[in-house]
Amino acid sequence: MEPGREGVDASTSVGTGDLFDASTDATAVLSADGVLVGWTRAAEALLGYRAPEVVGRSAGRLLAMPEDSARAVGIADRCRAGMGWSGLIPVRHRDGHSIDIDLRVSAAFRIGGKECFLLSAREQRRQWTVGQSVLDGFLTRSPVGMAVMDLELRYVWLNDTLERFGGVPRDQRLGHRLSELLPGLQAETIEGLMRKVLVTGEPVTDYEYLGWSWADPHRRHAYSTSFFPLVDGADSITGVCYMVQDVTERWTTRQLLSLVNEAGTSVGRTLDVMRTAQELADFAVPRFADFVVVDLLEHVLSTEGHGAWLSDAGPAPARPAMRRAGLRSVREGCPEAVAQVGEEVDFLPPPSDANLLVDGDPVLIPVVDPSDGLWVAEQPERAARIREFGIHSLICAPMRARHTALGLTTFARSLNPVPFGPDDVLLAQELVARAAVCVDNARRYTREHTAAVTLQRSLLPHALTGGTALEVASSYLPADPTGGVGGDWFDVIPLSGARVGLVVGDVVGHGISAAASMGRLRTAVQTLAAMEMAPDDLLARLDDLVLRLSDEEAGRDAATRSTATFVGATCLYAVYDPVTRRCTMARAGHPPPVVVVPDGHAYFPEIPAGPPLGLGGMAFEVTEIELAENSLVGLYTNGLIEGADQDVESGMARLGAVLARTGTDLGILCTSAVQELVPTPQPDDIALLLARAHALSEDQVAQWEVPADPAAVGHARAEATRRLADWGLEELTMTTELIVSELVTNAIRYADPPIRLRLLRDTRLTCEVADASSTAPRMRHARSMDEGGRGLFLVAQLAHHWGARHTAEGKIIWAEQEIP
Repeated sequence: MEPGREGVDASTSVGTGDLFDASTDATAVLSADGVLVGWTRAAEALLGYRAPEVVGRSAGRLLAMPEDSARAVGIADRCRAGMGWSGLIPVRHRDGHSIDIDLRVSAAFRIGGKECFLLSAREQRRQWTVGQSVLDGFLTRSPVGMAVMDLELRYVWLNDTLERFGGVPRDQRLGHRLSELLPGLQAETIEGLMRKVLVTGEPVTDYEYLGWSWADPHRRHAYSTSFFPLVDGADSITGVCYMVQDVTERWTTRQLLSLVNEAGTSVGRTLDVMRTAQELADFAVPRFADFVVVDLLEHVLSTEGHGAWLSDAGPAPARPAMRRAGLRSVREGCPEAVAQVGEEVDFLPPPSDANLLVDGDPVLIPVVDPSDGLWVAEQPERAARIREFGIHSLICAPMRARHTALGLTTFARSLNPVPFGPDDVLLAQELVARAAVCVDNARRYTREHTAAVTLQRSLLPHALTGGTALEVASSYLPADPTGGVGGDWFDVIPLSGARVGLVVGDVVGHGISAAASMGRLRTAVQTLAAMEMAPDDLLARLDDLVLRLSDEEAGRDAATRSTATFVGATCLYAVYDPVTRRCTMARAGHPPPVVVVPDGHAYFPEIPAGPPLGLGGMAFEVTEIELAENSLVGLYTNGLIEGADQDVESGMARLGAVLARTGTDLGILCTSAVQELVPTPQPDDIALLLARAHALSEDQVAQWEVPADPAAVGHARAEATRRLADWGLEELTMTTELIVSELVTNAIRYADPPIRLRLLRDTRLTCEVADASSTAPRMRHARSMDEGGRGLFLVAQLAHHWGARHTAEGKIIWAEQEIP
């Protein structure tokens, strides 16, 4: 055989998959005497001969060269030895032209006593080759910048694209290092990467960086660069090749999206107009601008009016009254500003008028000329500051939300030499639009909150909810319909762990003074309840508050003394747990609640009365009862049971009889009970709060005991994940795993066993971790270099609400998540 003919030819371009896939090969069967005895359609397609034309005839006429007949004899001998053969061989097509085929011959086998060989062939396609001139042109004119550096990191070769990127001619680059030519392109860092490639032989791909170049010295560009070693025939590294692309547009787009997303979490964190405006200024400097001012219209900062003149009530005034609400600069003290926060301003970019705020588009001034006549005539002081601090580019974006003009935000650049462009206008518009919604929300909240605070001191709540734990209904009748609200009050307070707090109270007196006192107490109870206090502790704190307020009022002189001095108040506070169906309650001189069991029997639990609020020095006691499913609990004030005869016991009996009507809608029952029991005339306020108890089912609660071992954290997390899957709450798996990990880890690390993990599926998903320690948790704000201290901070970010409450056995730390 000829050299290079035996085995698979080295010049073939057949892939690995093709070598093993013979499904499309031309196949024939050849007898030992050279006669074809089998011929397939694939063979016909390859050589053009139909089966009748070749079967039974010698295969020698298919060979392209006579000398190949001798080779065929050698191949036959090799195959008789059971070795098989493969290689390239020329054959003749039916139309006369020669074809190189990749031929494979099997070991000899017998058909009917005749020795035969199986032939399999496919056409050998030539490899495509590139001429040197074509390759040189491709490398030189490639849209990707390319260069070759020697072992000293000096330029040996570069293409036209790289020369254009850097702005340094080719003849000035050759023989020099990058750090000698383009120091603004992080040259030392890039050369460090190239040295790493020379040492390790491992390529570095897609390294992105920012820098300046002589080609565009006034604009920073982003580049993506890859480095790989050049290796000679002896596998020695002879240099480094790098390829670079200008990805400024991609980088800018990514940065803009990142800024917009980040702004969503940094701006509008409070419902305060001024703070929101300042957050916008703080966020944009220095990320986007060197100097930012946020000016809001006066009506936005006022608690009255709605700014309709800017929406639909005719043309706006030429110079609208605005007030500076946000201010930030890269320079300490904001020396560029002509007005400070809180001061009146009327700035509009020349030649704009107030219509810019109503329906105008953002104004882009890429190059500010302070010597322009409009600036000098309309804004002389600002023109001087612009000239003094080198402010060279401006964007003025009107702030609007819900068809209402709110103000104007101005972005300026001075230290940053790059002027604003159209893309920057889009970003500024998006930032201002998001902030505008937050400002408008804060504006609306401020007005509504002001009205709500006034109403809360004189009116009772109109809507109450007990979640799924309690079905609630309420009714209130003032003593004198024309004399305003008195001092009777009630509330339903959602608590952690699906629990609900019920409260009812009575302040002596009527009118504004009693309503103001009632508002203070109601607010105090809500605050103390949110601190997860037990009923007796809550009443003790409330008693201290009443004493303090009374002393404060008594210490005033006669001229400033209010008529709202506390002369007496009573209160009853109860907490219902739908998991255990236990209701814990305590009272301060208030009538006991009425309980109606599902069969209609009514009774009044025996709860120690306790002293009225404001006496001080006496303790309150807690009573706990178990409520069956659908039990009814009624909290009321004494005006409902005293009646005309002032017989409290008879009044309580009448109330129990009225509420014993089972199967009645709770709202109807509440209203009818008040109507039936109200005395005539009505000497006092009447309040009634009804709550029908429900329990969480067993499949809504999951609980596990956790060993005080760090290895148990993973098991607790896995158990929680499985339970979420059972509940169909897979969307909360990731956040719940993090919350469980942090809370259980903290309990194991800092608390005492036993440790218990509990999940509750109610209107929200609640995760609770109980331990035997009474130490209250404290959320830390870890510094950037601290290794720990972020656990509760992370829980606070992931959860809708979180907190801790003390129990007789220790404490419980809980976190609630909204269920999608």
